[in-house]
Amino acid sequence: MITPQELVQAGLYPDEKTVIEEAMRILWQERPQLRIDWAIHQYRTRDISLGKAAALAGVSFDRMKEVLMLHGIQPRLGPETIEEARKEIEIIEQTLTMQD
Repeated sequence: MITPQELVQAGLYPDEKTVIEEAMRILWQERPQLRIDWAIHQYRTRDISLGKAAALAGVSFDRMKEVLMLHGIQPRLGPETIEEARKEIEIIEQTLTMQD
């Protein structure tokens, strides 16, 4: 297997960090289920909102809700505070901007 260091030594990348960043970007693109699994993990362990989980997974809010329920996770619906509501709006706006 080729290492990031070998790609840098060959002059194909400026540094190992750039190699790893590109590899991760391509991994997210080529393996959408990995993004979904990561979002599920984050939802379970970090107490993130459903909107944030959907943005991480690259799926719609409704689809993320379905995915969570398929994994036996009861979605936490609705923000509990005004600040949480604002954060969810911000996340949705960012997601829409990324899709353009």
